[in-house]
Amino acid sequence: MNFLKNILSTLIGLFIFSFIAIFLVVGIVSSLSESEKYVLEDNSILHLKLNKPVTEQEIDNPLEEIGAFGESSSMGLNKLKEVIKNAASDSKIKGIYLEVEYFIGGMATLSEVRHELVEFKKSGKFIYSYAEYYTEGAYYLASVADKIYLNPAGQLELNGLSANVTFYKGMFDKFGIEPQVFRVGEYKSAVEPFIRKDLSPENELQLTELLDGLNNKMLADISESRGIELPQLKEMSAKMTVREAIDAVEQKLIDEIIYEDELLANLSSAAEVDEPELVSYKNYKTTFSNYKNTTNKIAVIVAEGDIVMGKGDENTVGSDKFAKLIREARKDKSVKAIVMRVNSLGGAFLASDVMWREIELAKKEKPVIASMGDYATSGGYYLAMPCDTIVAQPNTITGSIGIFGMLFNFSGLLEDRIGITHDEVATGEYSGILTVTRSLTDAEKSIFQKSLEQNYDTFVSKAAEGRGMSVEDIKKVASGRVWTGVQAKENGLIDLLGTYDDAIQIAAEKAGITDDYKLKYYPESKPFFEKLIQDLEGQAKTSMVKSEVGELYPYIKSIEKIKHFEGAQARFPIEMEIN
Repeated sequence: MNFLKNILSTLIGLFIFSFIAIFLVVGIVSSLSESEKYVLEDNSILHLKLNKPVTEQEIDNPLEEIGAFGESSSMGLNKLKEVIKNAASDSKIKGIYLEVEYFIGGMATLSEVRHELVEFKKSGKFIYSYAEYYTEGAYYLASVADKIYLNPAGQLELNGLSANVTFYKGMFDKFGIEPQVFRVGEYKSAVEPFIRKDLSPENELQLTELLDGLNNKMLADISESRGIELPQLKEMSAKMTVREAIDAVEQKLIDEIIYEDELLANLSSAAEVDEPELVSYKNYKTTFSNYKNTTNKIAVIVAEGDIVMGKGDENTVGSDKFAKLIREARKDKSVKAIVMRVNSLGGAFLASDVMWREIELAKKEKPVIASMGDYATSGGYYLAMPCDTIVAQPNTITGSIGIFGMLFNFSGLLEDRIGITHDEVATGEYSGILTVTRSLTDAEKSIFQKSLEQNYDTFVSKAAEGRGMSVEDIKKVASGRVWTGVQAKENGLIDLLGTYDDAIQIAAEKAGITDDYKLKYYPESKPFFEKLIQDLEGQAKTSMVKSEVGELYPYIKSIEKIKHFEGAQARFPIEMEIN
């Protein structure tokens, strides 16, 4: 009977698997065939509905629209810029209808997209923006438009930026867990969530100046686009004087309060047609190709996520995998230059140093240019500092040259709360130095601290070498201090303020292939089905955890990151939300 049950369950499993497989294949074929059939008509308007995350590399789930499995789709930053750039020269595109309420991306990513829209306007074509609600970032992007419209019942957020840091010391105290922390640099604040309940004066100072820099850049750009005096904008932001739709009109932040059907009528008038054809981002990107028939390549190595030892995964920068990618690009004769696209808060010091070595070897053979994204801090800056030229956005967050390490003592939790005790024997005086069942001795602490200080000296000396500065000058802007791109330029930590495209152009010029090259991105995206299986496994684990902890899940996930804090760390604060 059990044998028959097993046979039956196997057959049912095969049937279900086959049904799902057929469903997925049909969905993919249907989705792809729909995209391929799109034909662009005359007098079209590009409808940029930015309702998905904007990421370094595009995530395309062809089953998303039919409610199937897999991770959510995203817009690739460079693909989005390519679409806008192509629309500027496309005779069939009359203008852009920009629809953005919540921009899901970092500050530098936001600036990249905004810059491309500014360039689009030079074609003489219009940009109209409409939303039912504008967040601060969304309005910053929309401010480039020729006309900005808001729903009559809508709102516009203009109240400045804030940073929220989560602290865990109180929880550790309750559970009897002792974080044993070692660091070099008074601004190295990544450990503060574990040893404090609030911001240190040093961290409060650097975050305040960081946010002021980001906010001032944003308001200055809005001032230029909207023709509003900067002091007036700063007053609006500081006092949040714009609270209702009518306030936004009176303060000239938007042009008119209308409904979407009225907007469509305005678009028809602007395009000089009775009814304009709105073409989506998804459809428009299938109507053109920028393929170049050349053997010359610029390798773009996208280092996005936490820096970790080993291979890493889709969301981390694994030192083994990325060192191999850099090596491959160096040895590939068709690759004439390399662009390191860094968007990372940092991570393991040793992993960063492993990749630093490969970049050093690569730049001896071909130009290596760094392009900083939203973040290039700590270990992320470590990857940029050996490059020939470093390019960052004004609102890139970078720097944080510092080191920390951490080891937890769980004896209070184990003994006082659970009743588990430990004792040890050892062959040497320091054999048990990595224990988590007691506090470290003063001698053991000294060993950890001296090791970190040596790593910090290595970090600083290599930064000085890469930037052509003295160690003393680098130390003045180090100590874990973070900077905006503008501040980093003033302090000599980067070379130029500019876009990703600027970094590509510099690489092409240094390689002598200004008009004859194509881009090759590393790492290559995995096949959809391989990513789908991984996503299903991840979703199953996530669902199980969420069902157990409920609303505590975000905090559990943050604490889970602690497992990456092995060895010396060069990273920015573990959790910081900028609103």
